[in-house]
Amino acid sequence: MNMASDASLFIHCAERIAQSSGLLIAAGAGMGVDSGLADFRGPEGLWRAYPPLRQARLRFEEIANPQAFARDPGLAWGFYGHRLRRYREAVPHRGFAILREIAARLPEGAFVFTSNVDGHFQKAGFADEAIYEVHGSIHHLQCVKPCSDHIWPADEFDPVVDLSTCRLAPPWPACPDCGELARPNILMFGDWNWLQWRSGRQEACFEAWLGAASNPIVVELGAGKSVATVRMMSEHSGFPLIRINPRNPEVTASNHIGLPMGALAALESIQTALREIGF
Repeated sequence: MNMASDASLFIHCAERIAQSSGLLIAAGAGMGVDSGLADFRGPEGLWRAYPPLRQARLRFEEIANPQAFARDPGLAWGFYGHRLRRYREAVPHRGFAILREIAARLPEGAFVFTSNVDGHFQKAGFADEAIYEVHGSIHHLQCVKPCSDHIWPADEFDPVVDLSTCRLAPPWPACPDCGELARPNILMFGDWNWLQWRSGRQEACFEAWLGAASNPIVVELGAGKSVATVRMMSEHSGFPLIRINPRNPEVTASNHIGLPMGALAALESIQTALREIGF
């Protein structure tokens, strides 16, 4: 994309946003790339971040799976424990603040629909009641069985992972109710034991916001096709869409705009255009 020749496209995005009542922010794994987070695109992406998983020939679908905790808890928790530590340490990029600044100027503000489990929208200052983490959160735990509906914060869990083996040394996190192994409160592949009531409460807030929204615009960031939850919501919402994606920016409706860029670069360009139109 030629930034100079496509300045008018950013102006078009800015005008659409300025005319809207609020932002429906739809975020996939690509949103975290500018914060230094891996998006695990394909097995090579996962294996670059976790070489021991390459040696074991484990794909993302196999390690992000409840069976991994039954088969090899140390390895499964090595993967998720390292991710938890990485998400805690990483700083949300400037694009999060740009979205907050735009939302603050719109009458209906913003609501976040995200498949990300990293908690970075909360970390960037978005209110809990305005976020729907459709796949759960790595910052919360549950029993692997589960023995009850108990979901608890992972705040007291301080994972130390040997990256040469991708293993978390015991003792592993345990359920405070029955003593069994704990796991992240995340929807995994082939997962029938995920406790979804926390995300269900968020969904109710999301549906209420949608029901009250008059003329929002969807700003979708880094949502891939392999797990298309976010893209499907964006397309089925019925609202105008700005799709920001360096690999898959294609849109199908005339009132949609596709930007083949990363999240931060696109948001900075849109912010500049908003200033140019006096927003």
